[in-house]
Amino acid sequence: MPVEPMRTREGEETKAADLLWAKGLPLDAEIHRFTVDEDPLLDSRILPWDIVGSAGHVRMLAATGLMPGEDAAALLAALETLHGEALSGELVIQPTQEDGHTALEQALIQRAGPAGRRVHLGRSRNDQVILAVRLYLRDALLGTGQQLATLAGHFSQFAGSHLSVFLPGYTHMRRAMPSSLAQWALAFAEGLNEELETLEGLYRRLDRCPLGAAAGFGVPLAIDREYSARVLGFRRLQRNPVDVNNSRGRHELAVLQWLASVAGILEKYLWDLALFSTEEYGFLRLPDAFTTGSSIMPQKRNPDVVELARGRCGELRGLAGQLEHIAAGLPSSYHRDSQLLKAPLLRGISRAGELFQVMNRLVPSVRPCPDRLAAADVNELYAAHEACHRAADGMAFRDAYGEVASELLAGDFNPDRGTLGGAHTGSLQQLGISALEAELAGRREWLGHQQRRQQRTLSALWQIPR
Repeated sequence: MPVEPMRTREGEETKAADLLWAKGLPLDAEIHRFTVDEDPLLDSRILPWDIVGSAGHVRMLAATGLMPGEDAAALLAALETLHGEALSGELVIQPTQEDGHTALEQALIQRAGPAGRRVHLGRSRNDQVILAVRLYLRDALLGTGQQLATLAGHFSQFAGSHLSVFLPGYTHMRRAMPSSLAQWALAFAEGLNEELETLEGLYRRLDRCPLGAAAGFGVPLAIDREYSARVLGFRRLQRNPVDVNNSRGRHELAVLQWLASVAGILEKYLWDLALFSTEEYGFLRLPDAFTTGSSIMPQKRNPDVVELARGRCGELRGLAGQLEHIAAGLPSSYHRDSQLLKAPLLRGISRAGELFQVMNRLVPSVRPCPDRLAAADVNELYAAHEACHRAADGMAFRDAYGEVASELLAGDFNPDRGTLGGAHTGSLQQLGISALEAELAGRREWLGHQQRRQQRTLSALWQIPR
């Protein structure tokens, strides 16, 4: 049954006229709660970036003469203050305010007076939220990239500290060929290096300003979209307004799928670590701080952190799948389904950040168990090496293979380990640590450059140029 006004459980009151889309019609409290859903909570995460986007919009309105200079100055001063309050958590979105856009506009009217009623000229909540999410994602990706660059460095340092420490290589969960802790650890550093390269392309994909698309068909005003892009620090403009709305969900999915791909690398490390630290293998030792005890078995130290981190990797794949299902199958333009994209996106970024933070503490803390590793260095692991060595001396490889197999069956296989090295890149003798470290240094420099560019843009945003 329609109600007017509507009261929340906390006794707060809102009227239909307080909402940005209000047309004087009554509210149904239950329907209103259903449509608002988690937005007041979720929007608090992107509210600082909604404020940044609003400042860029105000700058454009003033530059094009669509807003008086004194009104723009008052709004920018209020936005700068509100930005600090949003970052500190002082600016709170009330349940009655529906979303961050309503909370922001009401705060601007309260702080800047009638000028606050001008801020929505030339934009829609559609391009407003797309812009806020785009700004948020650019910033989040750079922070995540720094976490991963640090983590890749930890893997590389672990490898450098254990260059000559033997580790059996496994296929089918059975001993296969000799490897080393260094070769094993560098696999994860190299994988993260590849993902950091992918991140640069993903960031460029997001480095396009959607503002000015409005509801998806542009604005019947002489706005300057290129100016908005410049003052907000975007290198390019997302030109087509229909594409702007169509891209909602597409870019978010690309980010979560990238995080899931990173998680796939870490998941293998965590699996190996859980296995190699068991009593049966005993190759690696976990620090006590990363284990917990059993409530019934006094001797147990369980690798709970490793297992939960491994579970987080699967969770990231699940969140990517959840977002994909919501975004898929919609026609062009905006649909309210898109509101539900924020929950898996924001949760995915948050959970990934927590995972990477813990991984940056875990990797440097793992220690090898030299005696157990040395005991696993058995002759059988060198069968393929010996067959290759004999073939290199002139024997057909298939004959060499059969000869070594016969010796193994007879129990008299005794390879000459001194001749069983490889000299190619990636082999135990040439792991390529220096090349990897040089590439990681370049990744860090790129990330730092983008972060500094964002900070310069933000610092210059709050003032109207003379």
